[in-house]
Amino acid sequence: MRNIFQVAKRIQSLKSSSKKENQKEQNNARLIEKKIEINSRELHRVFKKSVDVKYRNLEVYDKTPVKVFISFINGLVNEEYINLHIMKPLMEPGFFKETEKMISTDFFTNVKNKILSTSNMKEVNTIDDVIDGVLSGETVIFIDGYKSAFLVSTQGFESRSVEEPQTEANVRGPREGFNEVLKVNTTLIRRKIKNSNLAFEDIKIGKQTKTNIRISYIEGIANSEVVEEVKNRLKRIDTDTILESGYIEQFIEDHPFSPFPTIGNSEKPDKVSAKILEGRIAIFCDGTPFVLTVPQVLIETFQVPEDYYSRPYLASVLRLLRLLALFLTVYTPAIYVSIATFHHEMVPAQLLTTMVASAEKVPFPTFLEALIMIITFQLLSEAGVRMPRPIGSAISIVGALVIGEAAVAAGLVSAPMVIVVALTAITGFVVPSLNDSIILSRFFLLFLSAGLGFYGMLTGTVILVAHLCSLRSFGTPYLSPMGPIFLSELKDSIIRMPLWLLQSRPQSINWKKSVRQGSQNKPKHPKT
Repeated sequence: MRNIFQVAKRIQSLKSSSKKENQKEQNNARLIEKKIEINSRELHRVFKKSVDVKYRNLEVYDKTPVKVFISFINGLVNEEYINLHIMKPLMEPGFFKETEKMISTDFFTNVKNKILSTSNMKEVNTIDDVIDGVLSGETVIFIDGYKSAFLVSTQGFESRSVEEPQTEANVRGPREGFNEVLKVNTTLIRRKIKNSNLAFEDIKIGKQTKTNIRISYIEGIANSEVVEEVKNRLKRIDTDTILESGYIEQFIEDHPFSPFPTIGNSEKPDKVSAKILEGRIAIFCDGTPFVLTVPQVLIETFQVPEDYYSRPYLASVLRLLRLLALFLTVYTPAIYVSIATFHHEMVPAQLLTTMVASAEKVPFPTFLEALIMIITFQLLSEAGVRMPRPIGSAISIVGALVIGEAAVAAGLVSAPMVIVVALTAITGFVVPSLNDSIILSRFFLLFLSAGLGFYGMLTGTVILVAHLCSLRSFGTPYLSPMGPIFLSELKDSIIRMPLWLLQSRPQSINWKKSVRQGSQNKPKHPKT
């Protein structure tokens, strides 16, 4: 009971402190003045060293001349839109005659409701809101004698078109991918999910960058507690800089010291839409095509959207091959070092003779030989990624062939070791979303096997499995649906059953049984 009372007091103190902070922010907010000259001087003071901020003073005739002041950032706005929908209506010669016929006698209201031909416009009362709007590509309109201003959405900066993503190529399925514009990305989701319950909520993070963050979920499907937890974690972020969704991922993940990712990411709208429909929450970040999804479980890394576009037999086989590739890329160097160093009896005599003959002229122990080759491959891979694309792949392939052949010819490494590292490298590309954890796990098992052989490798496996069992992603066990077991979700885990059998959404995600399709979808023979 004492602990409960302490928690209640802490919650109450947090609420009171947040109220005080909100009141303090409201008190410190700089209000818009009635005199347009004061507002103009304030904007000139704030943007005094910004030559790309443009200002325009107008004099519009109502019954008497009225001063109007407009400001925007060149390059972030569509100037043609400003000229056509803001400047032209205000500066037309017949403007003052039309205003006399209007029902309202308030000039500010007439401009808002009768003059400006724009659909996205809002009224603000503080200079801080004006500055944030101008920095986001909006145009501000001050009218002399009024303590409010208009912010008109006039964004028109250059952006990359919707293209096929390079990191998630597929044979069958949609080719479109997200780009760096937040509005375009949310529109791509709206095109696929035509549901009034699909919610989008905005949060601005970063004291210097003031990056627009948008979360998306479906009300009634997503767990409301998880949605609130996502909002709270985002609001707790106190930093100057948010430049990419990877920043957000590191601030809100459950286990920051774990090598395994507990937050998913994708730049494919169909994949993100499918996750939202299952009850997950998507987090969009302005300026990046990568969208985060939570909660995330380990089995998702072996699933690709193309699995659901093809028949279940090939999709199930490919998932098993991805699991096999994960095992090979992590364990192959450790198994080879264990056999070559400690457990010679585990291989046939003829193969052992070949291995010994190949390693006879190598001056390094097997562990050091494997370590050198793996590090060399990682360097070649990194060089191929960072070099310009036309020559990056050539450097990786030619470098691997030349260095491997030259190293064997010079007696620095053995031929079986080259094969082992090549197999490790190829299988490592099958599950790219686990690349970080694969590299770290590979080195971890390699060091243990070099010291204790298979016993060390087994110990490392137990440590990794125990660590995976301890992970959570926004309350969801990382190894579900295998640990704990959810029988209904096993239909879409290591293998994929036919779509007409996947009747319910993942219970491990939203913690309730939620039906997504009927039970009569099994194809039937036509009646003869």
